[in-house]
Amino acid sequence: MGPQSRFAQTGLDKLGPIMRILIVSQYFWPESFIINELARKLAGAGHAVVVATGKPNYPSGKITSGYTKKGVQRENFAADIEVIRIPLRPRGKANGFNLSLNYLSFVLSGLTRLPWVLRGRRFDVILVFCPSPITVAIPAILLRYIKRAHLALWVQDLWPEAVVATGFVRNRLLINALGSMVRFIYRAADTLLVQSDAFVAPISKYVSKEKVFVLKNFAASSIEEMPAPLPASIEGLFVGRFSVVFAGNLGRAQSLRTIVDAARILQHHPEILIMVAGTGTDAEWLKQTIVREELTNIVLTGRLDSSMMPALVALADCLLVTLRDDPALNATIPSKLQDYLKAGRPVIGALNGEGARLIELAGVGLTAHAEDGTGLAERILTLYEMPKAKRSKLAEAGRAYYDMHFDIDKLLDQLLRTLQSRMKRP
Repeated sequence: MGPQSRFAQTGLDKLGPIMRILIVSQYFWPESFIINELARKLAGAGHAVVVATGKPNYPSGKITSGYTKKGVQRENFAADIEVIRIPLRPRGKANGFNLSLNYLSFVLSGLTRLPWVLRGRRFDVILVFCPSPITVAIPAILLRYIKRAHLALWVQDLWPEAVVATGFVRNRLLINALGSMVRFIYRAADTLLVQSDAFVAPISKYVSKEKVFVLKNFAASSIEEMPAPLPASIEGLFVGRFSVVFAGNLGRAQSLRTIVDAARILQHHPEILIMVAGTGTDAEWLKQTIVREELTNIVLTGRLDSSMMPALVALADCLLVTLRDDPALNATIPSKLQDYLKAGRPVIGALNGEGARLIELAGVGLTAHAEDGTGLAERILTLYEMPKAKRSKLAEAGRAYYDMHFDIDKLLDQLLRTLQSRMKRP
């Protein structure tokens, strides 16, 4: 069956003919990001999809086994998606210096190699997945002019605000230079897709509001893998405890100190366990703090394989999300929130802005102010003392809200309609 026939079967043929789409992303499978599922869905809708990406090294900082540091590698993803991998410097230990080199290496490799490896190939759309760093768009801008394609950026973080919020950049001259770079990137794009309504105003300072469109995130899928059980040592921790699970990146933006403050207050409730699964720049700080303060009610598991996430979430009594109090972070909806809603578990958040608003609109749980450890401890106690039937109602409300607002097929429909309407413009 050819692409056109498969496209008609999806029911999306009304959106126009199939497109040749080049996805540019510094991150791609086996790294766990939502762009993996979007690529699969676009191909499933009949579009010819090619992915240009780097060698996988997130979050470990080392090139994943099976991939080489040097040279261009090609492989297939989900059977019919061609993946072209260009070399980059791995993240290593995630500090500002190493991350800067990692970001710069992808830009340089993309500028020098992608025009060559994609020579003779034509594309209608170049879609760039833009979590940090926004610099991933620079090679795509060159390709836009070479291929005469429509350039769309899917913006996940506000730059330069995001790097300022995480503390990696403090120098005013460098911040201004980053702002100029962001203005250049946004103006070079034909369409800007943003993950939150709160992104529209700050991005409109750089470009016309007419080319900014909200495309919300969905939950990342793990159907590439068979679900795996948790190690017995971790699974046993849940027995007889009310478990509060935080899963994801452990960086400065996540305000891990708020979790520690809440754990310290809850020490006299040994039946409540806070479990933190993940790794990041602040993981070592968290580990040392737990030992130094002898906190027995908070456990750091380290990074778990993504195939174990369903088992971890299924055992959790509630799921936790925290962020620092910063304007850029307040405008962001943490990607884990969509995962939490889809998982059908109650949610507790210590954050402000769009993330807190989503938790409240979905009716899925309780919120405290960002960086408020006392408020977080109080919300955990409230949920712990809540009747189980009422907690189940919260979980059901969250899943229903996800199906209504974040279903991937609805968002795919929205994306295709936006691209088709924008491509019709001169």
